Amino acid sequence: MNPIAILQSLFLGFVEGLTEFLPVSSTGHLLLVEHFFGLTSEADKTLAVLIQLGAILAILSVYFGRLMRIALALPTDPQARRFVVGVLVAFLPAAVIGAALHGFIKGVLFNPLIVCVSLIIGGFILLVVDRLPLRPRFDDATRFTLPMYLGIGFVQCLAMIPGVSRSGATIVGAMLFGADKRSAAEFSFFLAMPTMAGAFAYDLLKSYKFLALNDLVLIAAGFVAAFLSGLVVVRIFLDYISRHGFTPFAWWRILVGSAGLAGLLVFG
Repeated sequence: MNPIAILQSLFLGFVEGLTEFLPVSSTGHLLLVEHFFGLTSEADKTLAVLIQLGAILAILSVYFGRLMRIALALPTDPQARRFVVGVLVAFLPAAVIGAALHGFIKGVLFNPLIVCVSLIIGGFILLVVDRLPLRPRFDDATRFTLPMYLGIGFVQCLAMIPGVSRSGATIVGAMLFGADKRSAAEFSFFLAMPTMAGAFAYDLLKSYKFLALNDLVLIAAGFVAAFLSGLVVVRIFLDYISRHGFTPFAWWRILVGSAGLAGLLVFG
């Protein structure tokens, strides 16, 4: 096995886990890394899809206890049932629109130039939102209204443009609909589970044929890196944004997007 390929897979996994739950766009970061590393084959793209499973399991491991309590309460607790319905309602727009436009999204929007522009624009939007005099009405992600869950679901669809950021879109959407920063970020985590799992299963169904047996080592390396880095991010992110807001992530987006544009101009 090529050690350089293993290092690249580890780095991809690290980037995936580090950026998936932050408002900086994991898809955008991965596309730029793949572009400048020259990882453009179908097998490379499939590897990037499979690495996402590590990040999915990271968030499941952190929220497993809470998810179990909600599941056990379903037969007797109307609030638990309403929250589960709310997550499904929020997931539905991305499921329908993503499946309908999958070919267009992958074939046209997955473009390094679009990623860089989206990162920069999204960074400035985060700076503006961080300074808005919002008055939160909700501080519990399990108690949003059903129309609010649906609205967040439609906002999440903006993240089908790579570089926008699924977590960034859902967090900003939830805040504009009345959530405080912590509950907005927490609901973004909950919504990530079915959204990422659905996207993972759909992409895997489309591209599994490009994998070979010797890719298992690369998949394992990327999976572990994504799991560990994702675990760290999920555990610290809620407390961090509650205290400091989104400004550091906004400037990071602007920096990465600008560096990406410069790289495209110099290297193509």
